Amino acid sequence: MRQGFWRAVLGAQTVDNGGGFLIYLSDILFFRMDNLPRIVITGVGLTAPNGNNIAEFRANLLAGKANIREIDVRYMGKHPAGICDFEATKYQTRRELRTSTRAGSIGIYCAHEAIADSGIDWENFDKARVGVYVGITEHGNVETENEIFNISQFGNDTKYWTHHHNPRTVANNPAGEITINLGITGPHYTIGAACAAGNAGLIQAAQMLMLGETDFAIAGGTSESPNTFGIFAGFKNQTALAHHKCPNKASRPFDKARNGIVISEGGCLYTVERLDDARRRGAKILAEIVGWHINSDASNAVLPNPVRQAECMRAALKKAGIRPQDVDLVSTHATGTGKGDVQEIIAMRDVFANCPHTFVNNTKGFIGHCMGAAGTLELAGNLGSFDDNLVHPCINIDELDPECAIDGLVIGAPRKADKIEYILNNSFGMLGINSTLIVKKFS
Repeated sequence: MRQGFWRAVLGAQTVDNGGGFLIYLSDILFFRMDNLPRIVITGVGLTAPNGNNIAEFRANLLAGKANIREIDVRYMGKHPAGICDFEATKYQTRRELRTSTRAGSIGIYCAHEAIADSGIDWENFDKARVGVYVGITEHGNVETENEIFNISQFGNDTKYWTHHHNPRTVANNPAGEITINLGITGPHYTIGAACAAGNAGLIQAAQMLMLGETDFAIAGGTSESPNTFGIFAGFKNQTALAHHKCPNKASRPFDKARNGIVISEGGCLYTVERLDDARRRGAKILAEIVGWHINSDASNAVLPNPVRQAECMRAALKKAGIRPQDVDLVSTHATGTGKGDVQEIIAMRDVFANCPHTFVNNTKGFIGHCMGAAGTLELAGNLGSFDDNLVHPCINIDELDPECAIDGLVIGAPRKADKIEYILNNSFGMLGINSTLIVKKFS
């Protein structure tokens, strides 16, 4: 990888690697892996509450257009949520939609759109060399809740329990539905990484391409979260469920009056390839993946740890071979919770303390929290900055919380940068999982 890729080696012995030098495994050592293939993004397919393709999504972010509505949540009444409005029958029959899952349908739509955007000769490509890596926050809740509710209307007689339940609820479902729909015979699995999952899907794709396990990857994240009342009830009982008389104002990260998360659905999948393969077929290249890291807080199930978040960002920067000052834009994870937003800003101030030219933004004010798809959707919304040097703003910040103030935070209207070359994308999740992904403008 250009700029050099650093791999950590752990252990307790000294070994000959067969290449004429020794690796000392008694310490954590980092060594350059300059001969690894460069990994690039060549296509994007997405559906978000405010857009069903990257052009529409980007335009609405720059225009400040959110799309949050009130929905009826079983047992709980009306609550704000982000709901997608994509054409599901574009790639599935109505019969298939009746037996599939919402997360699977979102994934199928996004996968088709990403493949089309990539320009690859899909019909003649070896499907055994395609990998599908889909990040999820949770899966199976929706289907199980619905079936329990349905049989409760029939005296809890299990003969009314659908025979589609098992394939709908297995953890690999969204990725598996994509492979069946597209005839992909290479590896597929979902990556359960809470709200860090979208980044994790892309990281897995990059690693598998570097290893030569696949030649083409479909990767990112999906979510069907608003269809489960359990997630609404859980956040409400944690006093972390957003509310506002105007749904489009409910999601307000960094605002002093923020009061929680707006639960949303969505999906964003990318086509990812080795640079040499993409060049060989004349593909357009949207970005190069140059650095990443995933770590764990190991401290609390729900309260983020800013020390570990800062470590995650620094490790990703080191792998990319760049300094904090080289990052032009940071896409924050901030969800709109009181403590979570502050903890991330503490980590950000630590890493980007002397970076006067680094812009900071957030996307959840527009679309709510799309859970497993959040990271990849938020990255997609910023990719256009490589072309127009515009940074979309945070919205719904009527009064910035002083504890969330940070240099470079873009509020209310887009900002024009002199250049956007590196974007750092943060996604953090429950049980203390942190992910940072760095992409570079291709040149």
